[in-house]
Formats: sequence, structure tokens, C-alpha cells
Amino acid sequence: MLCGKFFGGRNILCYKLRMLRQVTRLVTIAFFASLAACGTVSTSGVKNTSKTFNTVVVDAGHGGKDSGAYRRYGPAEKMIALDVAQRLNRKLRESQLKTVMTRNSDVFIELNDRVAIENSQKNAVFVSIHFNDSRKRRVRGFETYYHSGASFNLASQIQSKLMTIPNSSNGGVHKANFRVLRLATCPAVLVECGYLSNRSEASKTRDWEYRELLADRIADAIVEQRFGSGVYKASARLAAETQPQPSTGGTGLTPGTGRR
Repeated sequence: MLCGKFFGGRNILCYKLRMLRQVTRLVTIAFFASLAACGTVSTSGVKNTSKTFNTVVVDAGHGGKDSGAYRRYGPAEKMIALDVAQRLNRKLRESQLKTVMTRNSDVFIELNDRVAIENSQKNAVFVSIHFNDSRKRRVRGFETYYHSGASFNLASQIQSKLMTIPNSSNGGVHKANFRVLRLATCPAVLVECGYLSNRSEASKTRDWEYRELLADRIADAIVEQRFGSGVYKASARLAAETQPQPSTGGTGLTPGTGRR
């Protein structure tokens, strides 16, 4: 205010002081704005490896103290998810893809640990196997979930292959905020392989050939996503799956009878 009353050197000095205060204020605002930006910038950008991956992280949902969905029509979700995941793991290896399983027995794995496993792979995709549940017993069908745009094609491919299973019902492809999808730095999908709350779909899970078929269709989709159509060769040795899984590392499901 006083600066306006002076002329000459004093007026110039006041002008410089005002400019200095303005510059200081702008620098301060910019500094705190940069701090806020640093706190909101994501460090988990997704690398689109959907066409170049050489590793598949196979995730069997739930496990250990976490049984997942459980209905009287079939085994607990954790058991059949592991069984399908193990079959998928074998089929992918037969197709010359490297695999990493988040669990290979009935153990509990924290979600953050699953995320750490998937993000530790440099050139990979992540596929999580689950079975669904609903209070409405008539609800049925396959559903595939994704979060990042880089994951959409893989999710669509898997859903499309599952729909080639006779008498299947299409639950669709959906975007979801599941932690293992949201925090993934590679293309990641979660597959719901039917509803255990539905008598028909749950009863099918008792049949080892049906679980083999689920794994076969998912493997077909993954291999086609990576190498193109016509490359995947379904296993011709379904009949070899006739013995129970070892209790020390298997699912507890007997391939021939479906009993736990």
C-alpha cells in the first residue's frame, strides 16, 4: 500500500518486493501440488503382454482356512478350483508355456501375496480360477472378469472358449475391481467356472472329465491368445486321469468318482 506513494528508487524497490512475494507464493503452491501429485500417481501401470507373454501365473482361488463357496451339491470351491488349476497348469506346460502357480496344495495364500507373485514375473499373464455362488439357485453360467484394458482380449477369449462347452450358459465378460486384477502389472483375468449354488453346475464338478474340460477350454484360449488359432492341441490322455491326487499336494478329489 505504501509503495504507491513513492517514486523513483523507492517505488522500484517496492515493485520488486511485490514481484518477489508473488514468485515465492507460486513456487510454494507448485511445490505442494507436486507433493500431492506424487501421492496419487499409480506405480502399478499395466504392461500389455497379452500377445508376447511366455509365462502364465495360474491362481487357484481360496485355500486352507478359506473354503470359498460351499454347497451340498459338490465339493468346496477351494478344492475344485485347485483341481482345475492343476489341470490347466499341466496343459499349458504341454503347450510349451512356462507356468507359476500361486498355490499347489490346500494352503491359504493372502491376496497381497498372490499379487506379489503375479507382479514378480516380467513377461506374463495372470489367470485366477474360481467357482461362483448365489442365493438364487437358478442362476448359472460362466463369467470372466478383468480390470485393465490390456486384459480384455484375454478375458473375452476365455469366455468364448468356455461357451463351446455343451449346455453352457453365458454370464458374460465384466470389469471388476478385485484386488488381484486391480493391482496387477500384467494382463490379469478371473474366471468363474460356474455356480456351486446351482444343482446342475455343482453336480458336474464332481466329474473329473468335466473339470478336465474346463481346464482344456481355458488352456485353449490362453494358447490361442499367445500363438494364434489352431496351435493348441487338446490332451488325448483323458483316460490317464484315473488315480486320486496325493494328499500331500493334491486337491483331495478323486478323478474317477468325484469324491473328496
